[in-house]
Amino acid sequence: MLTTPDKSPFATTTDAAMQLVLVFAMTLPMLILYATSTLGPLLSQQLQFETASLGYLIMSSFGLAAILSLFAGNIVAYLGARTALQVLFIAVAAAFAMMAQAATFSSLVIAAALCGIAQAFANPATNLLIAQQIQPQKKAWVTGVKQSGVQLAALFAGLVLPVIAFQAGWRTAFGIIVPLAVLFAVMTAVIVPKVSAGIRQKFAFSRPNALLGWLMATQCCVALSLSAFVTFLPVYAIQQGMSLLTADKLIAVFGAMGMLSRILLTPMAAKLKDESLLLFWLIAIAACAMTITLQADSRNHWCLWMGTVGMGFTAVATNAIAMSMLIKDSAFGNVTTASGFVSVAFFSGFALGPPLYAAVTRYSGSVQFGWGMLIGIFSLACIMTVCLAVARRQCR
Repeated sequence: MLTTPDKSPFATTTDAAMQLVLVFAMTLPMLILYATSTLGPLLSQQLQFETASLGYLIMSSFGLAAILSLFAGNIVAYLGARTALQVLFIAVAAAFAMMAQAATFSSLVIAAALCGIAQAFANPATNLLIAQQIQPQKKAWVTGVKQSGVQLAALFAGLVLPVIAFQAGWRTAFGIIVPLAVLFAVMTAVIVPKVSAGIRQKFAFSRPNALLGWLMATQCCVALSLSAFVTFLPVYAIQQGMSLLTADKLIAVFGAMGMLSRILLTPMAAKLKDESLLLFWLIAIAACAMTITLQADSRNHWCLWMGTVGMGFTAVATNAIAMSMLIKDSAFGNVTTASGFVSVAFFSGFALGPPLYAAVTRYSGSVQFGWGMLIGIFSLACIMTVCLAVARRQCR
């Protein structure tokens, strides 16, 4: 049920505040990925574990998120967007509080896993709120804006967290997230209308249709390569002679480009009859960007910057476009359930990417081989988009 349009200053302020809640509901759960990437070398040095083990932090968080996402759509529909968002922010606060106090690598893994609860709820809860409370003509724009929150996390983790960590320690850098998450939990209770809660559904497991299945396969492949790239980009840059602070700025640039791409490309994609072709080109360009990254050495750091810009503006936008497709086209299924399934695929890819890259690199003894595998997975994702386009044409 859509809210009645109201041009009063109060309504305008409330609408802006609701969009802010949507953005940070996507930002805070994803901070675990980017904070691990930028602060990982400091964590490994103080807690004495190999940097390759950072992949297991990501796996624990996104692995739990993938499992929970199988049921997250129904849970969110049952709880309503308001309650689901409150659970999300409280889970983030608890996770970062634990990370700030972590004394061993195992405790970091447990804390990261707790963040998986918030990640599982993020897309179904925010998509439900948009479907119920945002006017039809604004849905694509608001979807792009809220999805850009994921990259706001990268921007924050790349610019702010390293500075805090070097001045006050990495524990303080993690700790500042706690009051922020609590603040948004309170804002949710005040801002999100009560009518958004209360879609009471029986808990039932349904299988994705063929159309949704191809979109899930595409998102899984993209996420696998993307998560490995983001997690180990600073480590790779340091190996090429870049300082840690400069390497962390790569993540900030990645985030800025991702925000820009999601805000610009999501409304553009919504105007297309079929977004599959756009997904194809974005993923193909991402593969080229990763190839450029591979050419970096101590004298060619520009390859790192160019590759980061390319990845941020292309691969990152695909998830926002996918979520917009679910809201726009009922052929994919119920919006909350479909969002949950796509999140399962996306989070599974995110969980598998870093440890798979680390394992392949360690076994082959070649970083180049590991990056080549990620490029190959992007190529597979391009094929998936063609299958998606064919399946969508058959549904019409």
